[in-house]
Amino acid sequence: MNNESRENPMRESLTPGVWGVVATPFQGSTLDVDLDSLSELVEHYESIGATGLTVLGVFGEAAALTSGERRKVLEIAVECTDLPLVVGVTALATRPAIEEIRAAQEVARGRLAAVMVQANSPKAELVIAHLEAIHRATGAKVVLQDYPLASGISISAAALISVVNWCAFVVAVKAEAPPTSVAIAELSAAVGVSVFGGLGGQGLLDELMAGAAGAMTGFSYPEALIACVRAWERDGYEAARDQLLPYLPLINFEQQAKVALAVRKECLLKRGLIKDAGVRSPAAGFPENLRYGMLTHLREAAAALEKASASASSAAVDAHWSASQAGRN
Repeated sequence: MNNESRENPMRESLTPGVWGVVATPFQGSTLDVDLDSLSELVEHYESIGATGLTVLGVFGEAAALTSGERRKVLEIAVECTDLPLVVGVTALATRPAIEEIRAAQEVARGRLAAVMVQANSPKAELVIAHLEAIHRATGAKVVLQDYPLASGISISAAALISVVNWCAFVVAVKAEAPPTSVAIAELSAAVGVSVFGGLGGQGLLDELMAGAAGAMTGFSYPEALIACVRAWERDGYEAARDQLLPYLPLINFEQQAKVALAVRKECLLKRGLIKDAGVRSPAAGFPENLRYGMLTHLREAAAALEKASASASSAAVDAHWSASQAGRN
């Protein structure tokens, strides 16, 4: 296969940073989509400096939404922020994926940075055929997602590299097949586009050291992920570690197998970012015997955020004072 796209320095790539994966809030016994909470959540991401938003992803419970609900969710993201959007595609088959993308394009229009399409085969040539058919039909740029836990598909890093280097319209890879740092190291060395980690930021430090462009994931304190990536870009490993370290117990707690989605929604509820923590079947609900642990981790995270905010305010005051003194001189 031709690897020309890897050699092309002008190849388009998704902007590095933190792309927040937005949860879909529900409400009441009928679990209707809570558009008011969704509005507040996406506005929060913009206020804290997220690079962009990923909506209708796996942790956005897109597979549990009707087409009408998916449209409403996307409309809120478009109306309530100015951030660029990556929209998840739930279908693994080509024709349904095209239908989802066209529906997203109709709503998002110029705000659509890319669509996130899962690798649907372990064979590079089949994934290429799938993506090329999508691109011919829609013209969409693609974030290629490798998430075997959701897709049921395991694909090698070598096959992913072949796909990305063949498909010039792929603008990023989201690597979520453990060990993620190993895959990201191989991918970032061989493709000319951004490679992002996910999985709630659990491996973020190792992923950054392996060459990740940032994170495309959800976490109840996305401020921590943003601070970590910015510190890495500015000052390197130690600064990034110091930013993330106070939040690591909560990150680990949120990523518990089978209940991760319910745990994250409970954390978002306790932060006041959504009004109800309900999840739709087949997702498991929140285990009540984890509540004490959750509250303990949340208190530590809240204290870390308050300390960071106070430090930033103090630094801003010092900078303003220094600037005013320089002006007098």
